[in-house]
Amino acid sequence: MADHGTFYWNELMTPDPEKARRFYEKTMGWTFDEMPMGEGGTYLVAKAGERMAGGIFNTTGTDMASLPEHWFPYIAVDDIDARCGEAKAAGGAIAREPFEVPGIGRIAIIRQPGGGMVGWMTPAPGAP
Repeated sequence: MADHGTFYWNELMTPDPEKARRFYEKTMGWTFDEMPMGEGGTYLVAKAGERMAGGIFNTTGTDMASLPEHWFPYIAVDDIDARCGEAKAAGGAIAREPFEVPGIGRIAIIRQPGGGMVGWMTPAPGAP
């Protein structure tokens, strides 16, 4: 498991994943694995060599469609449910309650007391 309290994953939220893909292929030399998301389209997993570097999420048709393109970080936590309770007690809010992504982990979206948003996740056993 990833170390508690460390940045674990970064995800580009964009309405044009193919444009972003071409940009990062040319500038970083990244390659991409495609991960089908059912009706949510295809998630792109960026790789630097054999190592995963981040992901590209298509915001078209989601509740995030009106947001500008941006990178969104996720921090690894040891127990997402307990940590959400601690976040609330410390003045934060849960923008999206914990949910399971099979094979990836359990994720929640946190609003810090100052308004900043961040993902917290407890990676699934064996997740990269």
